[in-house]
Amino acid sequence: MATLTHSTMDMTPPDSTLVIMFTGLVEEFGTVLELRVSESGCHLQIAAPVLSADTPTGASVAVNGCCLTVSGCQDRELAFDLLGETLQRTNLRYLGADCRVNLERALRANDRLGGHFVQGHVDCTAAIIDLAKRGLDYRLEVELPAQFARYVAAKGSIAVDGISLTIADVLPQSFVAWIIPHTRAHTNLEQAQAGDLVNLEFDILAKYVERLLQYGARRELKPDSGS
Repeated sequence: MATLTHSTMDMTPPDSTLVIMFTGLVEEFGTVLELRVSESGCHLQIAAPVLSADTPTGASVAVNGCCLTVSGCQDRELAFDLLGETLQRTNLRYLGADCRVNLERALRANDRLGGHFVQGHVDCTAAIIDLAKRGLDYRLEVELPAQFARYVAAKGSIAVDGISLTIADVLPQSFVAWIIPHTRAHTNLEQAQAGDLVNLEFDILAKYVERLLQYGARRELKPDSGS
């Protein structure tokens, strides 16, 4: 295992004025080499032969849908320093050696947008209820926490471990998406099974619509001060 150089623990992109976005199209699945937690922080090291060839230190990479800053890149590996908050809010804390993780670099201005706008800000984790083959494809059912259910709609978009998926059905306490064989073979879903926790990021457009409606409702209720 190569020794990587590390920056200080910092989740902030090199230019904090930039808005980092992803599309939910996984570029490579990496293999976890080490997740080391100590009193000084957490270090994650991933084998990523494809992305490491063109990803400098300081770049933003979504790891299972969580936006992280590359703290070291060398010898076909990427390294990240994780904050405690990141571990608490995502499934990264459960990673062990040889686990597969989904990797995607930040969207460039001239890139095609093939998925949907994903920020890399994980809203919550939820358990897989079922992942089983149905004909040629795979049916994925994931728990839907009640506090986020309002952001989910049939035919809408959701990021599951950083994968942009279309919601096929919304059930009382879960949602369903269909996975084609290519997606399963090129992401961590190939290893996934019922009971596993996945990172969920709900559609940012739904969040903004909710915010606008709340703002509009407050303005309507505000008394007219008159002249």
